[in-house]
Amino acid sequence: MTDETIRSTGGDVHRLLDEAFLGIEMTADAQDLKEEVRVNLLARIAELAAGGHSPDDAAVRALEELGDIRELLGASAAATATVPQGWAEAVERHRVRIKPSSVVGAGIAALAAAVGLVVALLGASRALPLPVGVLFPLIGIGATGVAWIVGEALARETTTKHPMPIKRTSGYFFATLLAAYGLGVGGLIALHAIPLWATALAALGVVAGLVLFAILGATQTNRRKAWVRMMRRGRPRLTRRFADEPEVAVRFGIYTTVTWAVAFAGFVMLGATIGWAWSWLCLLGGFVVMMLTIARMLFRSI
Repeated sequence: MTDETIRSTGGDVHRLLDEAFLGIEMTADAQDLKEEVRVNLLARIAELAAGGHSPDDAAVRALEELGDIRELLGASAAATATVPQGWAEAVERHRVRIKPSSVVGAGIAALAAAVGLVVALLGASRALPLPVGVLFPLIGIGATGVAWIVGEALARETTTKHPMPIKRTSGYFFATLLAAYGLGVGGLIALHAIPLWATALAALGVVAGLVLFAILGATQTNRRKAWVRMMRRGRPRLTRRFADEPEVAVRFGIYTTVTWAVAFAGFVMLGATIGWAWSWLCLLGGFVVMMLTIARMLFRSI
C-alpha cells in the first residue's frame, strides 16, 4: 500500500474503533484491548488491501471479522483471571531480562561520572595543578554521566513497567544534567576553587533542574503493565490523586514553577544586598514550600 492509503486506512480504523467501543466503560483493561485490536486491525487491513480490496472496504471487513467487542472483553477478562495470584509467581512469569548493552552503557556512564567528579575535586582542592577553566568541563562530564544513568534507567522496560517515551526520558535526562551540574559548581565554590559570583550559575542549574523535575513528575502517566494493575486491583491504597485527578497534577506543576521562580528571585536579591551567605535560605524555603504543597495536594485529609 502507498503512504496515502495507509493514512486513509488508519483514520478509518480509529473512527470505526471508536464507534465499536461506544457504550463500553473504558477501564484500563478495555483500553489495553482497544490498542491491541487497533494494531491487529491495521495488519489485517494491509493484507486485505494487498488482495485487491479498497481501503474503506478493507477496514469494514476487518472489523466485521473481529466480531463482538463485548465478547472479546469477556474473553480478555477470563484470560486475565488465569494469571497467578501469588505476587512472586506473577513477577517470575512476566520477568524482563536486562539487556547486556544497558549494563555496559550504565557502566561506562558511571565510570565517566566518577572520573569527571573525582578529577574535578582533586583540581579544586589543589591536589592536581589544573586550570580553573578545566574544572567546568570536568563537572559537565560527571553530570552527563549521572544524567545518562537516570535517562537510560527510565527508558528501560522492566518487569512491572513499560519503557518511558524517548521525549520524556530526554526531559529527565536534562533535568538531572542541570541539577547535577549546578550542584557540582556549588561544590567548586565551597572549595574556593572558583569565584563567588558563580553562585548564580550554580543556583540557576539547580533551580531549573528542580522545576523541570516538578513539571515532568506532575505530568507523568501510569506506566504499570496490565498484569500489575490486575494484581493490585482491590488492594488498599493510600492515594492516587495525581493519576485520578489530572487537573491536580497540573496545578501542582504550576505552583511548583511559581514557588521556585520566587525562591530564585529572592536568592539573587538577598545575595546582591545582604550577602550570599544568607541567600541560600530562599532556596531552602522554596524546597519546604514545595514539600508542603505535595503533602497538601496528595493527601486530602491534611
